[in-house]
Amino acid sequence: SSLETICDDMCKTIIATALLLSFIVSIIMSSYFIHRYHKNSPKPPIASAEMTFRRPAQFPRKNLVLGKTLGEGEFGKVVKATAFRLKGKAGYTTVAVKMLKENASYSELRDLLSEFTLLKQVNHPHVIKMYGACSQDGPLYLIVEYAKYGSLRNFLRESRKVGPSYMGRDANRNSSYLENPDDRALTMGDLISFAWQISRGMQYLAEMKLVHRDLAARNVLVAEGRKMKISDFGLSRDVYEEDSYVKRSKGRIPVKWMAIESLFDHIYTTQSDVWSFGVLLWEIVTLGGNPYPGIAPERLFNLLKTGYRMERPENCSEEMYNLMLRCWKQEAEKRPTFSDISKELEKMMVKSRVW
Repeated sequence: SSLETICDDMCKTIIATALLLSFIVSIIMSSYFIHRYHKNSPKPPIASAEMTFRRPAQFPRKNLVLGKTLGEGEFGKVVKATAFRLKGKAGYTTVAVKMLKENASYSELRDLLSEFTLLKQVNHPHVIKMYGACSQDGPLYLIVEYAKYGSLRNFLRESRKVGPSYMGRDANRNSSYLENPDDRALTMGDLISFAWQISRGMQYLAEMKLVHRDLAARNVLVAEGRKMKISDFGLSRDVYEEDSYVKRSKGRIPVKWMAIESLFDHIYTTQSDVWSFGVLLWEIVTLGGNPYPGIAPERLFNLLKTGYRMERPENCSEEMYNLMLRCWKQEAEKRPTFSDISKELEKMMVKSRVW
């Protein structure tokens, strides 16, 4: 009887100990998974913005006066603004401010934060400059350099209305009376200069190991003095000309500017940016023409695969067209680098007497 009592007590002790250990283990495991969940789950937009925009990037909201809208999309817009005492500058500076609309999701905020993260790393005369941001006590604003003449695509199209043919080498002399030199008719030398400036900016980005993914005339801005500024690394698919993009399950994609490996295999590299640069060259030479005229984006997949490439535009030199074709090589490794492209365009500029 006493032996049975001892056994009974031991069993109860073992069971109680096992239950206690199970309870402790379950608490530890629950704590671990809760911690992992909070660690991996997306941070709220405000918290994420506050973490990203630390000083000196933070700009006082009260020193910013918003003006007219420059571009607008479904989820975001860009407005012209005036900033007071911007980065130590005395007085007022004209800037552009990117912002999200109220209906924007966390995904759109992430794109805006990504653009900030990228632009704060770069410093080049042909890449749009980042000044700072406002993320406290109100909506998130991204403050960037203002480009007086807007997108290169629109600038080129507007230039069709000015003076003699852009192919005339002596157009500059004929329009020397113009008060603003930026209003003079474009020469082929000007167009080569635009392409060269962009190639220099892209060469810099390539050296920084940064891939643009959406290089096109609509995403290059024209500042005073006809200075080219590569822009729109994040919000370009929403704010600017939406007719350039085709809707896909994961968002709009710029089919006519995309490299063949980007279209079929979703591969984006500096060499896929080179393909896009070839299309941009075509846009420049045609003064803002629409690539692959008369061809629906949906047809382009099969056409490119069979080796189809755009024909040489009217008034385009063989030298320039050959550069385009090399940018559109099917094998990415056979395309020129941006360093190669810059050197070739420099030679073309010398021939056109730009310098």
